[in-house]
Amino acid sequence: MSSSPAARAEQVLVRPFSLGSMTLRNRLAMAPMTREFSPGGVPGADVAEYYARRAAAGVGLIITEGTYVDHASAGTSDRVPRFHGEDALAGWAEVAGAVHRAGGAIVPQLWHVGMARTAGAPPVPEAPRVGPSGIPLDDSEPGRAMTAADLDDVIAAFARGAAAAEANGFDGIEVHGAHGYLIDQFLWARTNRRTDAYGGDAVSRTRFAAEIVAACRAAVSPGFPILFRMSQWKMGDYQARLAESPQELEAVLTPLAEAGADAFHCSTRRYWLPEFDGSDLNLAGWAKKLTGKATVSVGSVGLDNEFTRAFQGERGAVTGIDGLLDRLERDEFDLVAVGRALLGDPEWAAKILSGRTDDLTPFEAAALTTLR
Repeated sequence: MSSSPAARAEQVLVRPFSLGSMTLRNRLAMAPMTREFSPGGVPGADVAEYYARRAAAGVGLIITEGTYVDHASAGTSDRVPRFHGEDALAGWAEVAGAVHRAGGAIVPQLWHVGMARTAGAPPVPEAPRVGPSGIPLDDSEPGRAMTAADLDDVIAAFARGAAAAEANGFDGIEVHGAHGYLIDQFLWARTNRRTDAYGGDAVSRTRFAAEIVAACRAAVSPGFPILFRMSQWKMGDYQARLAESPQELEAVLTPLAEAGADAFHCSTRRYWLPEFDGSDLNLAGWAKKLTGKATVSVGSVGLDNEFTRAFQGERGAVTGIDGLLDRLERDEFDLVAVGRALLGDPEWAAKILSGRTDDLTPFEAAALTTLR
């Protein structure tokens, strides 16, 4: 590789990558980041412009902010976009078209918040808070444990979302199974105390997630890629872990891969930290090694502070990505997702690829309300 930082970044990052029928022009993805800029759950022209601007600046894959599936208890805000209903899907079709015209690919992230829902919150105030066992992640009141009928309804809602994504011009989907939301509540032993087939050991706790993936797989064309986002940490519990060893992680990921997941998007707070003792591999590196599937790494890329501290008001300085390029060069993972750095600087990808790192703009959480 060239000794020039700009040339090296270009050589490593500007390599096409195929996932099913989707071909990406480079290895850069935009990570999903909730903004609440869709009144009534409907994305407008400003949302299309927001994503297209990042694609035009060189991001190969746009992963949208979380979008609520068609289930009454899925959401907790009427400004977060939904992925159902004629009005919302028409808006999303415009978003997908705008990103494609800018040269990027795009997948929606399909989301159900589960017990993270606030009681009485829109978009369906009367909807109950539901989860695998009704156990909250914080000190809020318990909710309702999901019945077999509830499970079937949510699985079907994800499948409808997947079919709608393909019908409205998207290039794939991402299933949100991370950060303590509904699917992750099933994966995590602390929130899943079920005694039926969906609770117990790690494989049984993965059954709900695997059935969602399988239903999505059956609802779309064979080459339509399905990404699954997973994490160890949860909102409000940063020390939480699904797996203490590679063997335990394999027990979670294997059923998902067998169900039809094409790639794992592995959310960490700092991408450069090893996931398990005895190896430098991060979570995405281990997921790729254990499953043979493509992986996406994410976590404080281009910044010197992590997600949580940034949203507590700490301004992070821009940092280099040499360590990231090292990992990509040795194929530890396949794609890298960038979140806050791209929110703070829509031109981040273009500046990185052209060596204009001195021009990068740091991310400030206070600016979220005006980001375009």
